[in-house]
Amino acid sequence: MRRFEGYGVLITGAARGIGATTARRFADEGASVLVTDLDGARAAEVAEEIRAAGGVAHGLACDVADRAAVEAAVRAAVERFGALDVLVNNALSCHPDTELFEDQGDEEWERDLDITLTGAFRCARAALPELAKAGGRGAIVSVGSVNGEQDFGNHAYSAAKAGLASLTRTLAVHAAPRGVRVNLVAPGTVRTPVWDGREESLRLASAAYPLGRVGEPADIAAAITFLASSDAAWITGVTLPVDGGLLVSNVALRRALSGEG
Repeated sequence: MRRFEGYGVLITGAARGIGATTARRFADEGASVLVTDLDGARAAEVAEEIRAAGGVAHGLACDVADRAAVEAAVRAAVERFGALDVLVNNALSCHPDTELFEDQGDEEWERDLDITLTGAFRCARAALPELAKAGGRGAIVSVGSVNGEQDFGNHAYSAAKAGLASLTRTLAVHAAPRGVRVNLVAPGTVRTPVWDGREESLRLASAAYPLGRVGEPADIAAAITFLASSDAAWITGVTLPVDGGLLVSNVALRRALSGEG
């Protein structure tokens, strides 16, 4: 499919994992992609890989905590591609929980919210005027988490992801008259580089998923590109769980009641 022929796409947090796979998927479908990340060198490498495969991409260092950097990224996308049609908010920060909630530090809390939630706000604010020029095909897709829907730990990260779901709903209504759709995907456990060397943890986690496995970055990229495409032209303001059935199940309770464990 070439659903994004002629589209300009900006993706944050795209140096690896879900972001990098999503960048490749958009490029494979015809989009010109600005690959941005705090790690500018790795973003450039991903863009080079896309170009080597015949796609159009450029890499750029971008710190979503910096309003000027975000605005520069939006300008770069428009200058390079002639337009910006899609924004994908994928940048995140996730500090580990402290043993006791009262030991959660202000700095870690503020960093997780600033990158994960406020960073998406900065990007949407900068991109929306350009997306509104896209003739009705403008779209924002943010990457949330099942952590924003249920308790899976990581208090600050989870609060930020829940806030991102709320922002998606309110921004969707605000942006609709300007022809811009706003949606969110909420992944479960996904095999990204953060899990490198933890294969046993992923194996054990797989048992909690009704579909019997953890997710792959390609699973999330497929959902993101769907919501950004004209196939989802009448969908806005939704949170789409991409979670192997996790949120509609309680595997531990079901097993306990059946005497399995």
